[in-house]
Amino acid sequence: MNEGLDVKGKKIATVVGARPQFIKAAAVSRAIRGAHTEVLIHTGQHYDPNMSDIFFSELHIPTPDYNLGIGSGTHGAQTGAMLAALEKVLARERPDAVIVYGDTNSTLAAALTAAKLRVPVAHIEAGLRSYDRRMPEEINRVMTDHVSSWLFCPTETAVLNLKKEGIAEQVFLVGDVMCDAVRFFGAQAERYNSGTPLEFLYRPAQMPGRYYLATIHRAENTDGEANLSQILTAFERLDHPVVFPVHPRTRALVDSLYRKNEFLNILFVQPLGYPLMLHLARGAVKVITDSGGLQKEAYMLRTPCVTVRGQT
Repeated sequence: MNEGLDVKGKKIATVVGARPQFIKAAAVSRAIRGAHTEVLIHTGQHYDPNMSDIFFSELHIPTPDYNLGIGSGTHGAQTGAMLAALEKVLARERPDAVIVYGDTNSTLAAALTAAKLRVPVAHIEAGLRSYDRRMPEEINRVMTDHVSSWLFCPTETAVLNLKKEGIAEQVFLVGDVMCDAVRFFGAQAERYNSGTPLEFLYRPAQMPGRYYLATIHRAENTDGEANLSQILTAFERLDHPVVFPVHPRTRALVDSLYRKNEFLNILFVQPLGYPLMLHLARGAVKVITDSGGLQKEAYMLRTPCVTVRGQT
């Protein structure tokens, strides 16, 4: 496979596990399946139907050939379970290459498994760095880059980051696959444009025309009540209502705070499908988030974004 991924008729295993990876895979899989056989493997890292099933149906992603059903857990337990399960699948399928996305535990587990089985790894979104080793994602992305055979970088900065680490071969500047997703699925989001922007969500008669869109789920903001309570209190003071799709890992904490406080300016909703999130992000006064993906989507949609993190 040293000649590259453009050779016809190869078997490509794509490993996904989290919402952002489903979105990116939707764009790339359309291209792969025109020339290759794709084996789609879902680790089950995001197992909530609103974070997983809805994306496969809305984004027209084929049903995964394997759903490993790993679920949540500590980083070590989750990654270890993925390693064991992926090794069996890749040994059975014997793909010519494995594609991984981003920096999740699913990314690292798939890259390590493939590398140990001597299957070439293609890392999409290679070279991104925060230079903060306290972040699990930083460990995942660095290790994945160093075992990958092909590194597909979204920016020139990412290419330079790899060069600093001694990685210069088989590095490709290809742009951000999320831009492809925003352009393709942004057209689908137009179907929500009739009527009040939020009337399809909740209480149509009471929905405002101007709103903020917020997502909060990072550990630094949700480990314990104090930080999230401060954030929600700030949302209460904003000049327009805040639409807040609640991530499954944040739900119990939000419910606990909701029982202790009266939040009148926040509309808590279930996680939403991708076209609808694009529509809301496009129409929002501002996006307020700790999500790396939503930051980029807001930028691409030209919506101002407030990032609720120390660094990103």
